[in-house]
Amino acid sequence: MEEPKQLIGGTDYPRTFNEVECFFKSEATCRAYLTSMRWPAGYEWSRCGSPHAPWSTERGYLHCRDCGTERSGTAGTIFERTRIPLKTWVLALWFVTSQKHGARALGLTRVRGLGSDQTAWTWVHKWRRAMVRPGRDRLRGHIEVDEPFVGGSNKGGQRGRGAARKAIVLIAVEVQEPKGFGRVRMRCGPDASG
Repeated sequence: MEEPKQLIGGTDYPRTFNEVECFFKSEATCRAYLTSMRWPAGYEWSRCGSPHAPWSTERGYLHCRDCGTERSGTAGTIFERTRIPLKTWVLALWFVTSQKHGARALGLTRVRGLGSDQTAWTWVHKWRRAMVRPGRDRLRGHIEVDEPFVGGSNKGGQRGRGAARKAIVLIAVEVQEPKGFGRVRMRCGPDASG
């Protein structure tokens, strides 16, 4: 059986489920891929500044050859302190990102055979938070803004702007010429004023 090739983070992306299983056969390949994504030029130790590549312990920690300190390759990521194998995470992430319209937590529970819906719900929300870039660029060009009201229907209640107990969602969209739209920003707002 031939040894799988070294994957390059950010370049190699599996297109089918079979490729995912071939790319990520074990915990070691998942950790190696994650490490190459986080530190493409190689890990640099802040404590001693060692230029030597670390070796990986049996537990998956990076161990400095010079000063002997250890660091988890998952520290500071959504995988930090997880008890679930990285391969399970990777397969679930691939499933969610390969769906045309995203994936619901219930669907993830069914497909991955997770123990509870709460686990899948927590994962999906963790991933959504991780996908938002904190220093993202501002919208540019022609921008349209709207403020729909979101919430259940109230019988006999007032409609529109005066509706009580409904959330106001502010939506800004980049309008592209001749047609189409670009990036979108959404946020809950306190009111629908200017």
